[in-house]
Amino acid sequence: MSAAMSRNTAQLLVECLENEGVQYVFGIPGEENIHLVDAIKQSKKIEFILTRHEQGASFMASVYGRLTGNPGVCVATLGPGAINLLLGVADAETQSTPLVAISAQGGLNRLHKESHQVIDLVSMFKPVTQYANMVLTPRAVPEMVRKAFSISKRDKPGATYLSIPQDVEMAPADTDSKPLPIAPISVTQPTASDIAKAVELIAAAKHPVILAGDGVTWKHAEQYVRELSEKLNIPVATTFMSKGVISDRHKNALGVVGFMRKDYENFAFDDADLIIAIGFSIQQFDPKKINPRGDKKIIHINMFRQDTDSHYDVTLNIIANIRPSLAALISALSEQDIRFDNRKPMIRQMIQKELATGAASDAFPMLPQKVVNDTRDALADDAIVLVDTGAVKMWMARLYQTYLPNTCLIDNGLSTMSWTLPGALGAKLAYPDRTIVAVMGDGSFMMNSQEIETAMRNHLHLVFVIWEDASYGLIKWKMDMELEHHDEVDFSNPDFVKYAESFGAKGYRVTKADEFEPILKAAVAAKSGVHIITVPVDYRENMKLIKKLGNTTIRL
Repeated sequence: MSAAMSRNTAQLLVECLENEGVQYVFGIPGEENIHLVDAIKQSKKIEFILTRHEQGASFMASVYGRLTGNPGVCVATLGPGAINLLLGVADAETQSTPLVAISAQGGLNRLHKESHQVIDLVSMFKPVTQYANMVLTPRAVPEMVRKAFSISKRDKPGATYLSIPQDVEMAPADTDSKPLPIAPISVTQPTASDIAKAVELIAAAKHPVILAGDGVTWKHAEQYVRELSEKLNIPVATTFMSKGVISDRHKNALGVVGFMRKDYENFAFDDADLIIAIGFSIQQFDPKKINPRGDKKIIHINMFRQDTDSHYDVTLNIIANIRPSLAALISALSEQDIRFDNRKPMIRQMIQKELATGAASDAFPMLPQKVVNDTRDALADDAIVLVDTGAVKMWMARLYQTYLPNTCLIDNGLSTMSWTLPGALGAKLAYPDRTIVAVMGDGSFMMNSQEIETAMRNHLHLVFVIWEDASYGLIKWKMDMELEHHDEVDFSNPDFVKYAESFGAKGYRVTKADEFEPILKAAVAAKSGVHIITVPVDYRENMKLIKKLGNTTIRL
């Protein structure tokens, strides 16, 4: 074999992944990508994490990317394997999470005709990624890999996709083909005129409020948000996806918005005449919930312009890196004597009262408020909790007190079910020394529970908490609200303790309210193994909450 044929395209691709700093690749091998998987296994820098379903691989990669800021990587074979990746890839895109998906494709010699397991994968991935393309020649690999990673990490992070035909993967790659250097990302600066206009709008306001979105986390601007809040003495609300950008212990922290129009935090927005939206995107929730009449002034500070929405009619766009934008605004405000009367402590008091009511309850099945309170009490401030979609999300998002960024992960982009169990594996690999707890409903748990085996095989310490009600609780809640009855949402469950034990994991079933917190603490303290805790939950509290919030008014 000549020197020019000493490696194949798959090996060149892995060299490019190593160049990008990739540490883990999640996925499943197939007949058409065996050379790529073999090349990954030969790498001294990348570990291949074999999953039990490609959907699990994409969720693992997505959470890994969300926590590290570096694109998570998932791989699959062609056809059904690639299709199974699609949900997690779309989820990453809607959450602005960096992810690179790579799948096999049929050989170029058969793509022009109907062929076994071949569909147009690039066309399938294009609507849910920022870049999707097929590698047609080995020489294109360095450029295409660099482009996929660069786009995935740009100002609005997201998902990208590469398709590798089987014969291209096996083809020899020239020795002069090599990974491209990674250029540093430039930091854009705000204009002086935009900062001056922002100061004018703030000075003219009577009741401003800060809305912090997940862009604050991406740009590590939490300190600046807190400083701006303290300087002006104005409250800060977060989206579900940015919990923790201001500690819930901070006197100006309001909690989250995005549940419903009459949740406590929304009263601060009812009163507001100026919203300072930092790192917010309307994909996180409908801005009608905070600006129902579309009459509030809005300062939008982010790396990109927001899409058009009549309830998010921006008065001033500051389109630049969030950290220098806030630094410049804080500096300009230091020359002004502007400080507001923050009259929002009643909102914090109502949240604490709801938690206290739950903490004191010995009812069984457990009240959601009690489960949230005991979960918080059992965990350290830096423990990472992943909250699945369902009724559990509404209770955890509203009440789970969060003190550090990226310690309560909630999907409010695509809001798919079943991401937290596989996602917990990605979280543990990103932060092996941190406690990782995934909280989910029983419906979500059963959708991707096969990845328990992946966790066991990789010797990961993980804790899964199942809120059990034997139904799709959020849909039942919605039906009861709109139809005053529910249909086709109830099901039966296996014995979750035996199910856990069948994988070699530890299974627990809570039988009275005072058992949950000690069991959770013991599972966390174990420092090894997979622990699955089943907690029966009384979701009759759902409708009680709706009635309570519907009758709640706060005079500020």
